[in-house]
Amino acid sequence: MESSSPKRAGLVLAALILVAAVANLNLAVANVALPDIGKAFNAGQTTLNLVAVGYSLGLATSVLYLGALGDRYGRKMMLLLGMGLTIPASLLAGFAPSIGVLFVARLLGGVAAGMAFPTTLALITALWSGNDRTRSIALWSAIGGAIASLGPLLSGALLEKFDWGSVFLVTLPLAALALYLAWRYVPAHVNETTEPVDNLGGILSVLLVAALVLGINLAPVPGKGTLAIGLGIVALATAAAFVLRQRRARSPLYDLDVARRRTFWVAACAGIIVFGSLMGAMFIGQQFLQNVLGYSTLDSGLAILPAAVLMVIVAPRSAKLVEARGARLTLLVGYVFCVLGFLTMLLLWKDNIEYWKVGLGYALIGIGVGFAGTPASHSLTGSVPVKRAGMASGTADLQRDLGGAIMQSIFGALLTAGYAAAAGAAIASSGESAKVTENVQGELTKSFSSAADVAAQYPRHSEQIIAAAKVSFLQGDSWAYLAGIVAILLGGALVFLRFPKKDEEKALLNQYQAEDTQPAGAA
Repeated sequence: MESSSPKRAGLVLAALILVAAVANLNLAVANVALPDIGKAFNAGQTTLNLVAVGYSLGLATSVLYLGALGDRYGRKMMLLLGMGLTIPASLLAGFAPSIGVLFVARLLGGVAAGMAFPTTLALITALWSGNDRTRSIALWSAIGGAIASLGPLLSGALLEKFDWGSVFLVTLPLAALALYLAWRYVPAHVNETTEPVDNLGGILSVLLVAALVLGINLAPVPGKGTLAIGLGIVALATAAAFVLRQRRARSPLYDLDVARRRTFWVAACAGIIVFGSLMGAMFIGQQFLQNVLGYSTLDSGLAILPAAVLMVIVAPRSAKLVEARGARLTLLVGYVFCVLGFLTMLLLWKDNIEYWKVGLGYALIGIGVGFAGTPASHSLTGSVPVKRAGMASGTADLQRDLGGAIMQSIFGALLTAGYAAAAGAAIASSGESAKVTENVQGELTKSFSSAADVAAQYPRHSEQIIAAAKVSFLQGDSWAYLAGIVAILLGGALVFLRFPKKDEEKALLNQYQAEDTQPAGAA
């Protein structure tokens, strides 16, 4: 395939990467602030999980529908609307008077990103082709992932001087600059479709993702089991309705014939796992560094630098490996490093450890995502017709956002359940369980930050309470790391068994391109 690029390609790509950077940074800034948010609002672990996942939830629920609207009515328009809405959403989060308002602000920010983020990859797909497209996607993927990893560092530095709200305001100047550059340099109306948008399918996709993610988050909460089961039933019913709708709609939101292509659906599943693993590792890791190791917010942000740096270094090599050896091998290389990263976290991340063990875990995750991110996105965009670039970019964003939402939700649920079980067992075996009131026990088993508040109220038992809370947290995060290892191994098996090797992949992509460019009604 011949390569091609748009006029002023460097400026166009810079604008698109900056828009994606705003979305990625907003996705990541909350993690470091979670302990401070928990203290400010006396929030439990489940509520903190919802704040952490709120942005991903808003993005994941809206990305397919908004991607289709961009394909039909204008990708540049959707880009500008998303960046414009990001500004008030960030302000609302920064000055939220309650944790409920903060969750709503994060959700709204995610919807704003759902307008802008999928459009960036859709435009790369429409404006570049061949090796130029592969290199552009590699830069888009690596810089986006690196900025997501640098989010905690920036947040940590701010939290040294300001309160938790400052982390949600940091992207405001970047959003304003991205808005200007997108308006000034990004071309309008490139290979967009004239087919009507499947609005019913869009609504069903929103309900499906929302029910799935919220159900996972509420599953471990005492007294919420019935609601979680109900949300699971809603997710299954909506999934069935969505599939039926897409089969019958004249212009489906999500072309199931395209989605069945092996280079598409296997890459989609692979990306969900690898990007979800990155977000999950950052989510759990930041709490581990501050709660167990006692890192400051700045130090915990600095700790992630190996992941950010190595993602940027590895991504260009990933693009070359995709061109030389195919997406399958490149994905598998990335998966090997990701599973090594989680094994490091499971086996080495304990109390009072040296930093090199922390840095090693993040370095391995960064290398893994750097290798796997490019082929996961490249295979999607190469498998669809350009007029359905929004479907490919929406799926690529779902890899990050649905993957992040699901993995953070699963990790958070396991952390919550593991922490509560260990804390309850510690209280029962303490010999003073009869003296612990039901209210105090509820605080001790709710979250690490709640236990720290109780420790401050009872200085005579403070050291014992904090030590038990650390042990309980380590049990919960071990469950999360085990889940990450299982997910990566399953994803690796899927890629190994079902994704085509290089020559077959190339033949399939050429076949898909021929089918997609065939005139309607042709034999």
